[in-house]
Amino acid sequence: MKVYNTLSRQKEEFVPLEDGKVKMYVCGPTVYNLIHIGNARPMIVFDTVRRYMEYKGYEVNFVSNFTDVDDKIIKKAVEEGVSAQEISQRYIKECKKDMAAMNVKPATTHPLATEEIDGMLQMISTLIEKGYAYPAGDGTVYFRTRKFKEYGKLSHKNLDDLQAGHREIKVTGEEKEDSLDFVLWKPKKEGEPYWESSWCQGRPGWHIECSVMSKKYLGEEIDIHAGGEDLIFPHHENEIAQSEACNGKVFAKYWLHNGFLNIDNKKMSKSLGNFFTVREISEKYDLQVLRFFMLSAHYRSPLNFSEELMEAAKNGLDRIRNGAENLKHLSKNAHIEEMTEEEKEIWEKSREFVTKFETAMDDDFNTADGISSVFELVKYANTKANGDSSREFLEGLYQRLVQLCDILGIIVEAKEEILDEEIEKLIEERQAARKEKNFARADEIRGMLLEQGIILEDTREGVKWKRA
Repeated sequence: MKVYNTLSRQKEEFVPLEDGKVKMYVCGPTVYNLIHIGNARPMIVFDTVRRYMEYKGYEVNFVSNFTDVDDKIIKKAVEEGVSAQEISQRYIKECKKDMAAMNVKPATTHPLATEEIDGMLQMISTLIEKGYAYPAGDGTVYFRTRKFKEYGKLSHKNLDDLQAGHREIKVTGEEKEDSLDFVLWKPKKEGEPYWESSWCQGRPGWHIECSVMSKKYLGEEIDIHAGGEDLIFPHHENEIAQSEACNGKVFAKYWLHNGFLNIDNKKMSKSLGNFFTVREISEKYDLQVLRFFMLSAHYRSPLNFSEELMEAAKNGLDRIRNGAENLKHLSKNAHIEEMTEEEKEIWEKSREFVTKFETAMDDDFNTADGISSVFELVKYANTKANGDSSREFLEGLYQRLVQLCDILGIIVEAKEEILDEEIEKLIEERQAARKEKNFARADEIRGMLLEQGIILEDTREGVKWKRA
């Protein structure tokens, strides 16, 4: 298996630090609002990388954090007149809902920055002791960028070039030693959440959070660190500097970065009105379509989002699902149980599509070519399976298709549709709950039905319902 390593700018053979095990860290979202489709791309991409690693037999320890203390979270909390914790907890919950709807597996560990402050204080203290960091007069602690000789090795940026394009930044009371030094700890502002430290009452800088969480849950050296390409500099560059300066070991062996997502060939931004949350997309499409769309291009390529391309993805996914449904239907009605000799040969030949799929995925997780192999398998199954086929043959083809789709996180089995009599029973139960003033249960039933695409309307004549 070959992976493209941002560090070396080339494809390298994947060799884990420990046989049969993969330690993988992916930078998660800052939780101050619903996640947008730009956040969704690394979630889907690196979930698929994890799934393929597991398919290959690796035991994957997959860590993805939530940044739950940040200027944007604090700003939102002030606007709403609530605590920063209330904002972050609300949007972590919403993020997990969206991830489940995109069929993104929960991480082995989802650490929260606010729960790892002790580790951050410890790492900062070690960096000060080793001369890699220093406190300024106001209690801000900075990292001495120039002291880390390999700074720039991931982004391939030169310190002197960076210096030339950098204005001198003043901090309250005194200057940083060097304009390129970055913050490890900063003093609180009025009304902000803070933690006690020997330097000041304050909170951590963003970069130190990931270094500490990765170290705690995966160890000082990890196999894969991943995220969007916008994180290469300065976030990932700074993580390397902190971690390697503190631990004296190579932080991550392979660095994987997904490309940018554009909307109708323009950068996504609220000011352009082309900003979409995953929740907004879910109102128009099954989020499996969004996942299928994201995997239809190589993860390192820039990806353009448009309604036409989403419709194409929907049609493509429907082709695969229809192929699976056809096999299931034929299997249910099959009269012959076991494969014939001819079917055994056809079945063996279908293994070629699995091999093609694996070849694509072994080449830096080329999901676009992987999906092409799935289409070929569907076409092959459509031409070879019929009403005279044996159940064993049909089920074998179906399971083969499901297995490849599962690696991609694509669910081929359609949801069982809720029946009219079930709806009526739930409506009766909801009416009884309302009479008993059990409004929590009544709301729960309304929510359950809404998830199934059933909209309830309370009218004078009683409750009416319709399918969305």
